[in-house]
Amino acid sequence: MAEPREAFVGLQARLGRPGTSLLERLRRVQRERGGIDAGELTRLAGEFGLPVAAVTGTVSFYADFAEGCRGRRHVRVCEGASCFASTGGQHIRDLERVLGVRRGTCASDGSVSLQAVRCLGYCYDSPAVLDGERPGTGGDLGGLLDGPSGAGSGPDAPVRTPPPIPYESRVDPPVVLAGLLGAEGEWQVWPEVVTSGSPERVKHEVAASGLRGRGGAGFPTAKKWSMAAGEPGPRYVIANGDEGDPGSYCDRLLMERDPHRILEGLALAAFAVEAHHGLVLVRSEYPAAIARMCAAVAEAREAGHLGRQIYGSGFDFDVEVVEGAGSYVAGEETALMHAVSGLRGDARPRPPYPTSKGFLARPTALNNVETLAAVPWVVQHGGDAYARLGHPDEPGTKLVCLSQLFRRPGVYEVEYGVPLRHLVEELGGGLRDGHMLRAVQVGGPLGGFLTPDQLDLPLLTKPLAQAGVPLGHASLIAFDTEMPAAAILRHEWAFGAAESCGACTPCRVGTRRGLELAERIGEPGQAAGVLARQEPLLEVLDAASLCAFGRGVACAVRSVSRAYSDELSRSAP
Repeated sequence: MAEPREAFVGLQARLGRPGTSLLERLRRVQRERGGIDAGELTRLAGEFGLPVAAVTGTVSFYADFAEGCRGRRHVRVCEGASCFASTGGQHIRDLERVLGVRRGTCASDGSVSLQAVRCLGYCYDSPAVLDGERPGTGGDLGGLLDGPSGAGSGPDAPVRTPPPIPYESRVDPPVVLAGLLGAEGEWQVWPEVVTSGSPERVKHEVAASGLRGRGGAGFPTAKKWSMAAGEPGPRYVIANGDEGDPGSYCDRLLMERDPHRILEGLALAAFAVEAHHGLVLVRSEYPAAIARMCAAVAEAREAGHLGRQIYGSGFDFDVEVVEGAGSYVAGEETALMHAVSGLRGDARPRPPYPTSKGFLARPTALNNVETLAAVPWVVQHGGDAYARLGHPDEPGTKLVCLSQLFRRPGVYEVEYGVPLRHLVEELGGGLRDGHMLRAVQVGGPLGGFLTPDQLDLPLLTKPLAQAGVPLGHASLIAFDTEMPAAAILRHEWAFGAAESCGACTPCRVGTRRGLELAERIGEPGQAAGVLARQEPLLEVLDAASLCAFGRGVACAVRSVSRAYSDELSRSAP
């Protein structure tokens, strides 16, 4: 299934014409014309040197284009886990009533359209909406509903600006939040490294630190860089800002409030890999982050941190920002390589790995935004200093996001190994008044659910995995006792069905079949049968999915079934 995509990648490489601007061109056409017709597909295919099938595939794949007509006023409403936990989906029904359109549709006069997305990065004040590029949050969606009943002030209501992301470091000294807390300035490490340092020194410090990927996979950062550096050039580095996991908004915080630290980390990665071109993919659901990253790149060029012969060193490095187009799976590294090339964000089999065949089929080191934000501290203070933080099995720090139902939601920098109970009860302060904790979802929609009696587990990969819960991005979404188990199970399957890239049959068909089963769980006499029939599906997803997405869906569904086993078994009359 992935072979045609690799042929398109090879064509781009041979022509020397990567399609990094294709998504933006498609976005511009859609904005100006309200849709993308066959004529535009043919014209753009010729301009970018691609078959019409490649451009058509891109348009049909990404949610921002695939929903067809886009109104002059385009509203995106979040149906991610935190927003779902906050209202059970009622905020979407209220918004449909106020705007007069159903989600996924456009008004007949083209005045307004409504798109449901899986996360907008406002999980600390959910539910959330983007009215154009203006965010609104809270029970009345920033004033759009004028109250949770939906009686509202109508579709022309002004949207109030949501509160800023709360953040705090419980690490002394702070690492990833060092810039935001005023502990360190911007671009303090890069000038010395690029003029008098060596790639080997950078890789040595990062290896000594034990730094691993913070996006969920946990692969050793220095090993990835060494693998890419060992391949013949040209080489590339990519910052993954496609923070699609509902419940996580720390990457948005970093991109909007401390983008230069990310760029400095990316530059250090490029120096270690000896790459001269970098890319930053930012999801389209983060318009403020896109604008801030673009501005930061321009500022860095103006200051001489990027460009040719940086500080007279002889090292060239520049960065390009690419806006995504709405796809969860495009956050997976092989899918992201396709996305920044303007192609469908399908995952592909590995090997070959991106470190040998990535962007434009060239060696590529891709790191998560949070990972890169830690690199300047590691290089400046030394890998050994970083390794002393955290736990012997997992050194260092992690940004953990707490969702809206907590008394004190926000981003917290903590050391690995702290008990989850510390995060829930001490940092988060437990749940808001009127709510009682029933379960915590760890690590996003492909993570797992833990009951309150399991919260003494440490924030470490191995103990959590033994409990059937992947650490993932390590953020926590609280579910209270009022949320029905059957609704949570349906929500998990719905996420899988909506976000599967479709590249492999087990995931494409299995998630849809799982959703069909979950829709029947409330029917009389169906609960036990549904739970039994979903298990073979989960086995296929687990064993035969092309990438980690299908396996993650299986893990998450099993986790719901365990955490809510009593309630699910009683759900039928």
